Amino acid sequence: MMIRRTGNADPVGGHQLSRGNGRTFIALVFAAAIPVMLLSGWVATLMAQQQRDLGRSAAVASTTRVAERVASDIAAQVAVLEAEAASSALDRPDLAAFYTEAQRLRQAHPLWETVELAGPDGVQVVNLLRALDETLGPTADRKSFDAVVRTQQAVVGGIGPIGSISGKRLVALRVPVIRDGLLRYVLSVRLATNAVSSILRDAGAPEGWVGTIVDSDGNTIARTRAEAEEFGHPASAALQAAIRRAPQGFYNGSTLEGSNVEVVYRTLQDTGGWSVHFGMPVAALNAPVARSYYVLAGGSVVSIALALGLVGLVGRDMAQRRAGEQARFALALQSSEEQGAVAVEAAELGTLRWDVGHGKVTGSARAAQLLGWKAEEQDRGEIQTGADEVLEVVRPEDRARLTGALRCSLADSGPLDVEFRVVGSEPDPRWVRLTGRVPRMHQDFPVGLIYGVVSDIEPRKRAEAERLELLRRLGEAQENEQRRIARELHDQVGQTVTGLSLGLKSLERILAEGTPEAAERQVQWLQALAGEIGRDIHRAAVDLRPTALDDLGLREALATLLREWSKRHDIRADLEFLGDALRIPPAIETALYRIVQEALTNVLKHARAATVSVSVEHRPDEIRVIIEDDGVGFDPEGVPKQPPDGSPAKPRLGLSGIRERLSLLEGTLTLEASPEYGTTLFVSVPVQSRSAA
Repeated sequence: MMIRRTGNADPVGGHQLSRGNGRTFIALVFAAAIPVMLLSGWVATLMAQQQRDLGRSAAVASTTRVAERVASDIAAQVAVLEAEAASSALDRPDLAAFYTEAQRLRQAHPLWETVELAGPDGVQVVNLLRALDETLGPTADRKSFDAVVRTQQAVVGGIGPIGSISGKRLVALRVPVIRDGLLRYVLSVRLATNAVSSILRDAGAPEGWVGTIVDSDGNTIARTRAEAEEFGHPASAALQAAIRRAPQGFYNGSTLEGSNVEVVYRTLQDTGGWSVHFGMPVAALNAPVARSYYVLAGGSVVSIALALGLVGLVGRDMAQRRAGEQARFALALQSSEEQGAVAVEAAELGTLRWDVGHGKVTGSARAAQLLGWKAEEQDRGEIQTGADEVLEVVRPEDRARLTGALRCSLADSGPLDVEFRVVGSEPDPRWVRLTGRVPRMHQDFPVGLIYGVVSDIEPRKRAEAERLELLRRLGEAQENEQRRIARELHDQVGQTVTGLSLGLKSLERILAEGTPEAAERQVQWLQALAGEIGRDIHRAAVDLRPTALDDLGLREALATLLREWSKRHDIRADLEFLGDALRIPPAIETALYRIVQEALTNVLKHARAATVSVSVEHRPDEIRVIIEDDGVGFDPEGVPKQPPDGSPAKPRLGLSGIRERLSLLEGTLTLEASPEYGTTLFVSVPVQSRSAA
């Protein structure tokens, strides 16, 4: 009979358990759906705003690129005009020869409407729109002409008045013609009506955008749409106000077609106040954000409905489960506390019990030490203090994170894991980590209780900060190296190419004069310039990636590096290779080459050495590299001083970079150094043996 009664009771209990599990499953579904829907709407809003910000950033980048391209094109036109101003035909002057040269230049530049030459009084003496012997009147656009006479510098003018010869409103580029320190003439190029618009379109204007270029007086001189209607007319009031306010930025306006646009603009350099403007349709820019707001509103409404259903299910389920769970908790707590005490003592952790309801915190001596409590020891070796006193020793900017984590853990009975800084007896705040959980409550235990473990994470945080600082400085070093190479290409190759261009022009004049000896000398000089360009480009390419490393291997690449480095810096450099002359994996070759390169850089910066020796030994299972110098050395045990602002000390960038490379190859670095006795680096990188291969 006992067996039968037990068998009848089991199905009922199983049925209740099944219903409880069903309600739990539904509650979990609701709980999971609410944050998912809210998160989806929030993410959609963030993505839409990010998309709009990306669109604005792309507009800024495109406008900057187009502005630089237009300014560069105008500067190139001015450079050609300045080169013509240096023509020997104007030395005598020989106006007929100059007229011929100007016609040839005009044919090579289809955007030029005409070339004119005027005296300091403004009277034209040459204009390609008229014959050489015709009488010409004064030049148009006296504003830019007077600026050249006053400053004796090249001037980029705006849209001028209707010329008496051309009958058009043209844009003038003017340069002075100076001989013996005196202004003899003003040489001008008149750009055609659509010339600047062609430059604007060729500069890579984005498809569908409305682009405009205005001069310093606010008159339109180029436009990607409706160019003929707007050419020479004053720009909109919003555009002129923006230019007066700042040389670059954003403003809102409307196009001739009636659509609202957000305009990004930039002032062009060396153009006398020209500015380029691009309008983006506001509707297209803000459409994703508007749609995301609708999605967020709909998700919020559905989430509220799910939350109401979840409250009902959870409240009903909690009442049925609490009795059985609290009884089991009381039995398990005794055993877990004893085991946990042994574990935390072995791990140098601190334990605490945070009673949120009564505002009390009780913990072990280790927890009090880590958190910096100032309270007396109570019974059983524990220390008790108020929750407000605990929060007082936490950094103010971290208190909200700690209290928020406590509330979240109590709200959903989930795990607690939060990191924060504590201001204690030490001069600097110390990072600690608090992990714990809310126990399953019994009726004899209070509500709002959290059991936690406190651990010291200051060494890990310090290591993370040093690593981030190292990565930042490595990025800065890479940017500086790229900037150096770009500057060398600009200063060396650019100047040599300019000299080559001028030499070719001079050669053309010499050939026209028919002097073979001078032509031969000029050709030899141009050949020397071409060779210098090749050497400069080869040097820049070797700085980026040595070709000998890919073609001939590590031995030849290091030999070339040490030979050129020794010749460049007048420091003796020796290289020795031991073992088999076999190729090793490319990754190891590259790493060892860069390590030797970085070591040579450190020797040049700090060692003040007279001799550097590099030894490479190829063993069956490893590659060993020894780099030794006879410089001033240093104390390897010395620790970099901490900056006055309290930030972490910066690591040595050279040695840190070498260790980073070796860590990727599972290699090791050993340093031997002492003041006045030089420095030696021992590098070891494991390689796969030939038998294993």
